[in-house]
Amino acid sequence: MLHINNLVFRIAGRLLFDDATVHVAAGARVGLVGRNGAGKSTLFKLILDEMHADGGDIALRPRASVGRVAQEAPEGETSLVDCVLAADLERTALLSEAETCADGHRIAEIHERLGAIDAHSAPARAAAILAGLGFDAEAQARPVSSFSGGWRMRVALASALFARPDLLLLDEPTNHLDLEATLWLQSFLATYPGTLIVISHDRELLNEVCSRIIHLEGCKLVQYGGNYDDFVRVRREKMELAAKAQAKQLEQRRKIQSFIDRFRAKATKAAQAQSRIKMLERMEPVVAVVEERSYTFDFPDPEPLSPPIVAIDGGVAGYGEHVVLRKLNLRIDMDDRIALLGANGNGKSTLSKILAGRLELLGGEMRRSNKLKVGYFAQHQTEELRLDRTPFDHMAELMKDAAEAKVRAQLGRFGFEQDRADVRVANLSGGEKARLLFALMSRDAPHLMILDEPTNHLDIDSREALVAALNAYDGAVVLVSHDPHLIELVADRLLLVADGQVTSFDGDLAAYRKLLLERAREARRGGEAKSDGPSRKDERRAAAEIRNQLAPLRKKAFEAEKLLEKLLAKRSATEEKLADPALYQGPADKVTRLQRERGELDKSIAEAEAQWLAAHEELEQAQAAVQG
Repeated sequence: MLHINNLVFRIAGRLLFDDATVHVAAGARVGLVGRNGAGKSTLFKLILDEMHADGGDIALRPRASVGRVAQEAPEGETSLVDCVLAADLERTALLSEAETCADGHRIAEIHERLGAIDAHSAPARAAAILAGLGFDAEAQARPVSSFSGGWRMRVALASALFARPDLLLLDEPTNHLDLEATLWLQSFLATYPGTLIVISHDRELLNEVCSRIIHLEGCKLVQYGGNYDDFVRVRREKMELAAKAQAKQLEQRRKIQSFIDRFRAKATKAAQAQSRIKMLERMEPVVAVVEERSYTFDFPDPEPLSPPIVAIDGGVAGYGEHVVLRKLNLRIDMDDRIALLGANGNGKSTLSKILAGRLELLGGEMRRSNKLKVGYFAQHQTEELRLDRTPFDHMAELMKDAAEAKVRAQLGRFGFEQDRADVRVANLSGGEKARLLFALMSRDAPHLMILDEPTNHLDIDSREALVAALNAYDGAVVLVSHDPHLIELVADRLLLVADGQVTSFDGDLAAYRKLLLERAREARRGGEAKSDGPSRKDERRAAAEIRNQLAPLRKKAFEAEKLLEKLLAKRSATEEKLADPALYQGPADKVTRLQRERGELDKSIAEAEAQWLAAHEELEQAQAAVQG
């Protein structure tokens, strides 16, 4: 399908591709990965002939169609479904010709071709794609101009998917999507009939969709079989082998050089020394695979507060007379990790603003700890950064009484060393701006962090660093994200924001994905229930009743498990201190205190294990009784 041979390309004097070669087979689903700025989007422009290479060539299969998401959001008074239908240029042209054509033979040819391209099913296919991306039947009939830019970019994505080109190029397709649309897109792309190349920092999408990975590194294109996890494993093994080979060769070179230095001046050994000099000259150095620089995140830990830090009873939230959420009952403790599920427009951002103190309740009661500090991250805040100021300027303005070293230390927690801390914001990448927002948001060691789409501009390694930092952070976290990988690794509570209410979702993300796919199938069937047996609506209602019955027991088991984990971690830390030889050179009372502490922890752990086992046994018995 696609052949890239010995590609050379420079931009503004910087070399992006140097003798890069790769071939993509027809029907392959490929993930294109690499650091921000490595040239992934530039490669797409070269494939589309929007830029011209300095050397080499890019060849596509003859007559192959290439599609991508339009860079500009669609506009006009055309309905969404008609806008998507217009993306099939051949169908649109044939239908237009059929309206004016008077030649009977040509009309017959037109209808034969329309049948061949399955034109009769096009409206249903367009509607199904729009539904998957979050547009219900009423929204699909509305004009494009009535939607915001983010939603219109979803229409542009729907148009690209509907057109079904032979080669589809997608550059960060999930950026304008919520979690629900992202999960649908994964399912759609996993069965895409053509050839697909996708640039994405969404690890879950690369794992679910791609069968091959092309890594852009060191101005080369290297192809790996399998999904993203397979790529990471193989590349790690490659790096380890290269490091061993390099170490072995360096040792060989050292021995040869030692022989040369020792015997070069001796007549009897001169010939042997000379042969070894030639051996060194012919020895090609092994090039180690260099690990690219990755950034770390380090959120400062807050002072502990008594639970709950936030509690809402009977809350009503909205804007003026427009009520968004009702019957809001919620409690947040410092060790909570909560992810908000639900399609865009259902109230996730409203709830986030309530928790952040940026919006008052219209009714009900909200209690917050007097010492509570809240950090709030939202992507739109990048627009509030002043382009002519540096990260240091922004941080110093907020930390007015802090010494310069302390200001720079907070920036350093998020990868801003001296050289980058003094660069104007206008010259920072999207990922660097996001990291600056993290640094600004967490400067006061907040007890609760609310993160609204925190990963949009972060590459995969930075997302992994964010996961690690959130799991190490001692405060509470509330997440709104379209990144399933982030949610699965960070959140231990899922709240569903839908139908004007916030309810606990007792399953995991896989169960939520299954629920969404079931709803999508029902939508395609027109919502018709099966004639035999209970309807899916009845089944879901029964399942919900079972979850509600078991919820208190699940919570009890979960809390027992968390307590046990905390105690085990404390004991591990105490044992690590006791294993330090330096401890026994100090005061004896410190050793005694740590030994007593370990004994108390052993006792507490035994009690916690008994509680945990009892809670799980009670839950299992209740599950068996309900299912029986």
